[in-house]
Amino acid sequence: MDKQKVIITRPIPEAGIKMLRENGFEVIVSKHDRPIEREELLSAVKGSNAILSILTDKIDEEVFSAAGPNLKIVANYAVGYDNIDLSAAKKHNVAVTNTPDVLTETVAEHTFALILAIAHRVAEGDRFTRAGKYHGWGPMMLLGNDVSRKTLGVVGLGRIGSRVAYHAVNGFGMKVLYYDIKRNEAFEKESGAAFREKAEDVLKEGDFISIHVPLLETTRHLVNKDKFKLMKKGAYLINTSRGPVVDEAALAWALKNGIIRGAALDVFEEEPKVHPDLVGLENVILTPHIASATEETRGKMSEVAAVNIIAALEGKIPPNRISI
Repeated sequence: MDKQKVIITRPIPEAGIKMLRENGFEVIVSKHDRPIEREELLSAVKGSNAILSILTDKIDEEVFSAAGPNLKIVANYAVGYDNIDLSAAKKHNVAVTNTPDVLTETVAEHTFALILAIAHRVAEGDRFTRAGKYHGWGPMMLLGNDVSRKTLGVVGLGRIGSRVAYHAVNGFGMKVLYYDIKRNEAFEKESGAAFREKAEDVLKEGDFISIHVPLLETTRHLVNKDKFKLMKKGAYLINTSRGPVVDEAALAWALKNGIIRGAALDVFEEEPKVHPDLVGLENVILTPHIASATEETRGKMSEVAAVNIIAALEGKIPPNRISI
């Protein structure tokens, strides 16, 4: 009997690959550490029983058709799954899974690293020093802002958003405001956070605004030119969710014109492209979608994806199956 075939579209940490092979599957990993090209993807998935996809892979009707009738699961190596056509998956009776929970703490840490770095002008100071501009301490040099006891506005109080809020309250004594489609009264009692019925109200009141919503049609350009006009002049925007949630052209306009003070982004509208007007600005920090990039977390993500695949190919319901 032929082994069931698992296609992994880009090299990932070995832990998950080892698990799949130890369970008797044929595992084929892309040889190229880059986003797989479309024709490569369509060719690679033919006859596969499982696809371990990366968030840069567009998994749509064409891919499901190319894979054929034996495909049982697409295990996305991410929490978000906006790269996968769920209606096409349902049509082909293919399970779709993600890797929740394991990256929550890591992304929350990176989010707070960005908050501190943009407020204290860390990246700007690094560039300043490397450029040979530092000629001695000065009382007015590169003045930033304190984070402690300021107001953090969280848009999207899911796993990651709530963890960022936890660090804000317990580590920095911040006041937390949040908007979510569901109110979390238990979290409010635990943290002292205050609920707002509209995202606009959070944007108006926050000194720091941290975005943690999934990419949906309703959240695309959730933060746009009109929303920036609502924010405090000294406010900072941080986005570690999905790039298209923020209108980058509007953000560049807001930063250039002093509508807000600064921003820090780990995700972009058209990755890997970054809006050219952002690149030359000093008051924005840009990191290359690395919020979950620690050895520990990426290894756990590999294992979670493998567990989902093993379950599906054994005829069981994968633990992280997304409802379709």
